[in-house]
Amino acid sequence: MRLILLGPPGGGKGTQARLLAERYNIPQISTGDILRDAVKNATELGKKAREFMDKGMLVPDDVVIGIIEDRIQLPDCGNGFILDGFPRTVKQAESLDAELRDLSLKIDVVLDLLVDFDELNKRLSGRRTCGNCGKGYHLETSPPRNEGICDSCGGNLIQRDDDKSETIKKRLEVFQENTEPLRGYYKKRGILRQQKGQGDIQNIFQDICRAIEGL
Repeated sequence: MRLILLGPPGGGKGTQARLLAERYNIPQISTGDILRDAVKNATELGKKAREFMDKGMLVPDDVVIGIIEDRIQLPDCGNGFILDGFPRTVKQAESLDAELRDLSLKIDVVLDLLVDFDELNKRLSGRRTCGNCGKGYHLETSPPRNEGICDSCGGNLIQRDDDKSETIKKRLEVFQENTEPLRGYYKKRGILRQQKGQGDIQNIFQDICRAIEGL
């Protein structure tokens, strides 16, 4: 089973991808995590990506596509995978389709999580990350026991540059401009399934599973 989770920043793609990976025993492939690791480790890719990520802009296609093409050919993707955060543009989707055709594979379903702007703004602006171990928190839904301090290692919690208020609006504008057309692309192929992305996490998850298993 090969899945794509489509939706705006803060739409819950990562959360649902982790649940789906556990249920169907296939890997979650998050380009966001891969790129952030590269930035943290100051690799050449990380240096190139950081200037775009810090501004809330998309990392260039040639960087992202190369990472994904290598990743989906690893042994743990033999029974399928979940793409979380990729593709983000029609050009990326076309490149992914071409790569999969070469491997005699195809995407089975694209799940589009729908969340309104006010909810997205609240989710993104409340996120905090430990600068030491990387553990994530949210000021409203999963706050640390002590304000500004990581429960696990005692490190200081920071707000990512792309989660600050001045960047959030730009991130959502970029999503609308570059990613929204993907809905039309996958709708034409008959594999787009739109799902409500607001409410109880487990209820959303069960709705997604019903959509997948009802194919």
